[in-house]
Amino acid sequence: QVQLVESGGGLVQAGGSLRLSCAASGRTYGRYAMGWFRQVPGKEREFVAVVSWSGGSTKHVDSVKGRFTISRVNAKNTVYLQMNSLKPEDTAVYYCAASTGVLGLPTERSEYDYWGQGTQVTVSS
Repeated sequence: QVQLVESGGGLVQAGGSLRLSCAASGRTYGRYAMGWFRQVPGKEREFVAVVSWSGGSTKHVDSVKGRFTISRVNAKNTVYLQMNSLKPEDTAVYYCAASTGVLGLPTERSEYDYWGQGTQVTVSS
């Protein structure tokens, strides 16, 4: 079992920044790819970013490239999502997730085994 707890969400004006954190506990953390997803009411949960277990490889959805950066510090069992130049359309509940059995950089929701409870990000115009 892996437990994931997100933090760092909140209300910010357009153009501002937030840093989300996801603390993991339980089974060995370092060998899992870790991802961030987001969801707004009435829509599917969508992929935002993923980082490999080593931290050496990342992938971001096109809509956040150049603005968001995913990273991880295995010694702290924590993954981060630095969000800059936020836009109102970034408003969503953001979820951290762990992928235990997929090589590479998984981007599909079905490829992730464990999920956090989510943290709300609201960007005002």
